[in-house]
Amino acid sequence: MPSLPTLNEAARAKVNLHLHVTGKRADGYHLLDSLAVFPAVGDRLRVEAAGELSLELTGRFGASLVAEPNNLVLRAARGLAALAGVAAVGRITLEKNLPVSSGIGGGSADAAAALRLLMRFWGVDVDQAALASLAVSLGADVPVCLAQIPTVMQGIGEILLPAPRLPACGMVLINPLVAVPTPAVFKARGGGFSPAGVFPVHWTDAAEMARDLALLGNDLESPAMSLCPQIGDVLAALRGEGTCLLARMSGSGATCFGLFESAKAAERAAQRLDRPDWWVWGGALAP
Repeated sequence: MPSLPTLNEAARAKVNLHLHVTGKRADGYHLLDSLAVFPAVGDRLRVEAAGELSLELTGRFGASLVAEPNNLVLRAARGLAALAGVAAVGRITLEKNLPVSSGIGGGSADAAAALRLLMRFWGVDVDQAALASLAVSLGADVPVCLAQIPTVMQGIGEILLPAPRLPACGMVLINPLVAVPTPAVFKARGGGFSPAGVFPVHWTDAAEMARDLALLGNDLESPAMSLCPQIGDVLAALRGEGTCLLARMSGSGATCFGLFESAKAAERAAQRLDRPDWWVWGGALAP
């Protein structure tokens, strides 16, 4: 048997440009509508040959996780191995660059990246419907993170629809380094539901996109802010930037984003907004 190569995979952050809670199923799961995008920042995974499956955690936020069986990366690996009928082997290293419990799909992006990475590493080609079923069983954001392209996600995350064509623009992400557990945010949310968003086929520029998105919202922003007031400080800082077109919380928080006309404008804003008690990133949001 030939030696297996060392392979790498990017796990890009998932940002919800809007997030509406559209209903609730009888089993308690909430139905969502969200336009998800993937800026060029995230975690990284590496796998190399080994006789058994293991996970090592590195990076700025690696110490905040535990490489235990319940870790999403290991669950994804074991689920894929069972689906493909192969042995779950390989030494995986997760470089954790994104804050945990931060509303930008870090764990889900890692699980999705592990699926992509290990399909290449093990040389398996699994049925796409079965892969999608495995992805949603791992978490609501895992299906949309598999493709890492702008997507409208609905249902409990299993319904994926084409997104409008995005203009090239910039984005700043800020997390106040306070973990906000998603179940607590949903518990703090009041009743009522929102309609799904309606989008054009494409936006001609960032300003037009920001105007349309301003008509929508994030239904989890207020309950998350009640649990983590620092979200309000982050939003105020972003909105205080004169070149910021739109500022909003992503997912269930506490990470917030700001939209900017260009990558350079976002990079300059990120430098001005950087604080030692925040995680800050600025760069391009590619179409």
